[in-house]
Amino acid sequence: MGRGSATAPVPRRDVSRAPARPGPRTPARRGLFGTSAGRKAVMAVTGAVLVLFLLGHMLGNLKIFLGAGSFNHYADWLRTVGSPALPDRTLLTITEIVLVLAVALHMWAAVSLARRAAKARPVKYAAKRRSQAGGYATRTMRYGGVIIVLFVIWHLLDMTFGTVNPGGGDATPYDRMIAGFQPGRWWVGLFYLVAMVMIGLHLRHGLWSAFQSLGLTRRPRVRNALRAGAAVVSAVLVVGFVAAPVCIMIGVVK
Repeated sequence: MGRGSATAPVPRRDVSRAPARPGPRTPARRGLFGTSAGRKAVMAVTGAVLVLFLLGHMLGNLKIFLGAGSFNHYADWLRTVGSPALPDRTLLTITEIVLVLAVALHMWAAVSLARRAAKARPVKYAAKRRSQAGGYATRTMRYGGVIIVLFVIWHLLDMTFGTVNPGGGDATPYDRMIAGFQPGRWWVGLFYLVAMVMIGLHLRHGLWSAFQSLGLTRRPRVRNALRAGAAVVSAVLVVGFVAAPVCIMIGVVK
C-alpha cells in the first residue's frame, strides 16, 4: 500500500436510490376553503353580511316609535320593493336565501376552525390557563350560538308567521309587535333580551378577532381604540334592538 493511501478519498459508487415516498402524514393539496386562512375569510365575509343585516333590521324596528302607519308601511315596502318590475317578495326572498347561506357558512367555518384548533393541540395544558379569548369568549360563542339559533326560530314563528303570536298571522306587523311583547309575556321579552346580549357579545368577539387577524392590534393605542370600538358597536346594536320591546312592555309604545 503506497504512502498516503490510507487518507486517499474513497471513490463513490453509484447506488440506485428508490424515489422518495411521501409519508402517511404528508398533507394533500387543498383548495382555499380547505385552509385555515380560507375558512377565516369565509367567517369574515359572512359575518359582515350578517352585521349589515342586523343594522338594517335594527333601524327598521326603530320605526315603531314613529307609529303604526310608519312601521306597517316599512314592513309592506320590504315585501313589495322592486314592484312592479319584479313580483312581490322577490328581493326579500333573495335576501332570506343569502342570509340562510351566510349563517350556514358562518357556522361551518366556526365549527371547522374550532375542530382544527383542537386537533392541533391534542394534549391539554397541565395547568388550565383562562384567557379572554380561550375562556370567557369561547364559552360565550359556544352556548350563545345555540341560544341565538333557538331565538331565530322562535322569532320567525312569532313575528314573521304569527304562529305563536297572540295576534296571529293575519294581524298587521305593528299589532304583532305590540301583542308579542305584552307584559303578560314577560318571558318572551326576557328571552329576547338574553338573545340580543348574546348577539352583542358574539359581534364584539367577532370584530376583535377580525382586527387581530388583520394585524391591526399590534400597537397598544390602536389596540385599545379597536377594543373600545368593538364594544361600542355591539352596545349600540343591543340597545337599538331591545329599545322597542322594553318600551312596549312598560307601556311607552302601545
